[in-house]
Amino acid sequence: MISPAPFAEIWRGAFLESVHSGHAVICDEKGEIMEAWGDPEAVVLARSSSKMIQALPLVRSGAADAFGLGTRQLALSCASHQGAQIHLDGVGAWIKKLGLGDVDFRCGPEQSRDQDVREAQIRAHESPCRIHNNCSGKHAGFLTLSRHLRGGPDYVAIDHPVQRACLEAFEEVTAQTSPGFGIDGCSAPNHAATLHGLARAMAHFAASPESSAEARLHEAMRLHPELVAGEERACTELMRACDGKVALKTGAEGFFIAIIPERKIGIALKAACGTTRAAEAAIAALLVRLGVLDANHPATLKRINAPIRNWDGLVTGILKPAAGLLA
Repeated sequence: MISPAPFAEIWRGAFLESVHSGHAVICDEKGEIMEAWGDPEAVVLARSSSKMIQALPLVRSGAADAFGLGTRQLALSCASHQGAQIHLDGVGAWIKKLGLGDVDFRCGPEQSRDQDVREAQIRAHESPCRIHNNCSGKHAGFLTLSRHLRGGPDYVAIDHPVQRACLEAFEEVTAQTSPGFGIDGCSAPNHAATLHGLARAMAHFAASPESSAEARLHEAMRLHPELVAGEERACTELMRACDGKVALKTGAEGFFIAIIPERKIGIALKAACGTTRAAEAAIAALLVRLGVLDANHPATLKRINAPIRNWDGLVTGILKPAAGLLA
């Protein structure tokens, strides 16, 4: 196995305090590797970075059109949202139209990551609901597809028609037979592939025709970055910084993907340590390297060459991308 490559460095004064490492692949429209760091054949779980793949059957089956889903719902189907009111309103109206409610979700209840919503619930002595789960948009998509396919209520079961359709789509776009799956934080199966396979899948999305399900999904993400994550989140801020030309999606344990339609390029990366700040620094550096992100944009500078402050507000260090990612 090839060792991980340096992703990000933490400097405290003149001392290199920590180094984050990982694996990254950039693929072209043919699925060929343009550039790679670390081990392209590392087998990984993309976690929430694979949500647009899991949403493919929702569109391809005709379910999205049959239930009148627009770009906002499609963006939410790919989201790891923070449970702000904009997300709760969107998902809530969607499942209400299906005649369903919170009890029908198979994702667990999760405390909202939005401060206003969280504090309002605390003041009201309310418990978090399943709709607050950051994956509730994806699960609304699963529920819609299940209704369309006349599937049963346990739509996260590996042998359910929804999950069989997700696996079929996953193996198609990665061009690999998945070696297995893990159970994600939202209880849905999450299939494994090589990092090359996942970068190939993102390049496939980037190169797909405008009318395709792939294009509809990444266009929805680019149109509504605030729905894909939320304010002050990397996905939302970096998509805005790229002027809507790049679709971005984070995943747990240090994963990140990028879909660049104008260049027909896809990126997949995994921080070996599973650290979010390493993955965010790496994806920002690669977007700068490819010329689709301004190195001096405020959203970029929060992730690369970012000052580290102590509790008194003093700058005590800096987070820098590894030199090999930028040039």
